[in-house]
Formats: sequence, structure tokens, C-alpha cells
Amino acid sequence: MSAEVFLALLSDHGPWALLVFYLLWRDLQKDQATRAVLDKNAAILIEITTIIRERLPHGRGQP
Repeated sequence: MSAEVFLALLSDHGPWALLVFYLLWRDLQKDQATRAVLDKNAAILIEITTIIRERLPHGRGQP
């Protein structure tokens, strides 16, 4: 968004419009951080599952 849009919002609606955009931006940042943590946790769980499967016996009759 350009500076003209922010100035128009500020002059028409006051600081409340800027506050709404700021809160939406912070919410987006929080969502991105949460997504990054969940992706990292999923990768770790996949790695642990792979390690466990490699160590388990592969058949019923095998020792």
C-alpha cells in the first residue's frame, strides 16, 4: 500500500484505521511463526517415526 492510501485512511477514519492494519499485520506475523513451529515439529516427528520403523523387525517370522 502506498503512502497516499495510509494518509487517506488516517484523514478519513483517524488512527483507528491504522490500528486495525497494525493488528492485522501482527496477527499475520503470529500465524507465520506458529506455522513455522508446526512445520518444524512435523519434520521432527517424521524423522523419529522413520528411525523407529528402521529399528523394528520387518516381518512376523523374522527374529
